[in-house]
Parts: sequence; C-alpha cells; structure tokens
Amino acid sequence: MTSDHDQTLNEVHKQHMKQQQAAHRNRMKQKKKTDRGLLLVHTGHGKGKSTAAFGTVARALGWGWKVGIVQFIKGKWKTGEKQFFSRFDEQVTLRIMGEGFTWDTQNREQDIRAAHAAWSVGVEMMTSGAYQLVVLDELNIVLRYNYLPHDEVIAALLNRHPLCNVIATGRDAPATLLAAADQVTEMKNIKHPFEAGIKPVRGIDF
Repeated sequence: MTSDHDQTLNEVHKQHMKQQQAAHRNRMKQKKKTDRGLLLVHTGHGKGKSTAAFGTVARALGWGWKVGIVQFIKGKWKTGEKQFFSRFDEQVTLRIMGEGFTWDTQNREQDIRAAHAAWSVGVEMMTSGAYQLVVLDELNIVLRYNYLPHDEVIAALLNRHPLCNVIATGRDAPATLLAAADQVTEMKNIKHPFEAGIKPVRGIDF
C-alpha cells in the first residue's frame, strides 16, 4: 500500500520528469542533423579508449555500416576484438599494422616505418567513400612520439570523405587534434586491478 508521503513523492517526481522532458524536447528542436561525418577523439590515461571505440563499431554494424579499423602500435597478438570482428568480414576491414608496444620494439626507425604504412591505409579508408566509420586505434600515441607529421595528419582528417566518421584513440592526444575534433572524451583512471597486482584479463582487457 502506498502511503500519502510516497504518493506525494511520486507526484513531485512525475512533475519534475515532465519538466525535464519538455526541456529536452525543446533543446532537440534547436538542433539539426549533421550532413557530414564526425571526428571523435578518445584520450586520457584511463582504460577504455579503444574499448569505447569498438563499442561504437558494434553500434555501427547494427545499422549496416561498413567499418575500417587500423591499429597502430599494437602488435599481432590474439585479442577478443580481432576474433569478434572476423565474424563480420563483409562489413569490417581490420588492419593490424603495429609492430608491438614501443617499449617492446625499442626500435624508433621500425616504429616510424610501421606508423607511415598504417597511416597510408588509414588515409585510403577515410578518403575512399567506402567506409562510414574508420577507427584509427592508438593514432594519438603515434602523434605523441612524432612518428607522423602533425600538420599532415590533421589536414588528412579534415579532408576525409564528407560522410566518413573517424575515431582516433590513445593517450596524450595533441592540442591540434583536440581542436579539430567534434567530440573529445577523456578517460580518467580512478582505480585499476593492474595496480593491485592483477594481470590483464582475457575478455576484459584484450
């Protein structure tokens, strides 16, 4: 049985939600649909930048989009995303082009060559008109180490196919990329099991 106090709280809540609904609908009326693809940047020192990008890929696949993914830095080790996207070979083109983490390769010239090769593939995807979403995974790390000229990268991002959406991931995204982006999300590390001595977990971390 609902008490008089609960009924009052329920009615107050209902009226508050009605006000929020009206305000939201009014805001939506003032917005317009975009006629171009968006540039999104996932950066910050917290985990989840690539994971969030892959979540967007799943959403795009649900709408029948064709997606291109270029992975910089990360090597050809077995990951859950690689196995999953292989099931969508007609919709997803996944190019894993890194030689491994920079602390593993320890070879700057090799890393630069790999970055340029991956970037060429990324530019081709962005300009072809064949992909509605392109993920440039760990591009921000490549820029942090100056493996690619920043001005060239920004110019290519801004001159991509008009309907191509792009997500660039990686910590320490440069200011020039942040300024060019339509959306910037910063992941902040609050707590992580690695700090408690727990190794990365298959299915969660990779």
